[in-house]
Amino acid sequence: MLKPAQRDPAALPRLLIATLAILLLWPGMQLSELSFKGLFNEDNAASVSGFLADFWPPADSAYFLQLLFKATLETLAIATAGMSLALLLALPASLLASRALSLSAVHREGQPTWGARLLRWPARGLLIVLRSIPEIVWALLFVRAVGLGPTAGVMAIAITYSGMLGKVYAEIYESVDQRPARALLAAGSSRLAAWAYGLLPNAAGEMLSYTVYRWECAIRASVVMGFVGAGGLGQQIDLSMRMFAGAEVSSMLLTFLLLVLLADLLSRLLRRQFL
Repeated sequence: MLKPAQRDPAALPRLLIATLAILLLWPGMQLSELSFKGLFNEDNAASVSGFLADFWPPADSAYFLQLLFKATLETLAIATAGMSLALLLALPASLLASRALSLSAVHREGQPTWGARLLRWPARGLLIVLRSIPEIVWALLFVRAVGLGPTAGVMAIAITYSGMLGKVYAEIYESVDQRPARALLAAGSSRLAAWAYGLLPNAAGEMLSYTVYRWECAIRASVVMGFVGAGGLGQQIDLSMRMFAGAEVSSMLLTFLLLVLLADLLSRLLRRQFL
């Protein structure tokens, strides 16, 4: 038996937290109706095994590879175009939402005026609205508005990711050293110049790292949105799965895996080069 001096003082709090987590998890599992019975159903197992048996060898016909190449380029284009539009929205919104470039923070010892708050709150509220709705919901709305195709995916990524990027950019501005920007503002510089020469040099590394990570996420999101008609690899996977073409699905999954690996490699090269 351990002596009182040898006992872990954090053991009881950890036990209480673990017990509370289990008590909260159980009702959640009940509400989600989690059940593994379907995995062991004979009919379901036979259907799944037959579908998976067609996965090898992957489809490699000339016509299908041409279609796969086009869908892959479309997926990359959706993610890149959506991120580009998101940056156009996120950068100005982050400047409005952040206190780092507030004149009140320079002249009033960090105490913001009501006028500054009235300008900042709508920008923060807009970013909350943009990122609170998942991109697949925006994709469904834009598919109804502009029809099937990549346009819906690009607009969905642009709206959702602009909210995410804007929020994180604003927090990065406030977390880095703000003294150069405040010195420029106190000397009469414009806020845009204070951002470019005072904040951006210190924040560029974190901003680049997060932007590249979000671009990787946008590639995955563009595939998921394809299942609702937003084009790219996801739409082709959905069509092949409906036709139970396992070989085609296998080829597209391997292509998607390679695409994610290349995106990860590119992000590492960019981080190593600029960070």
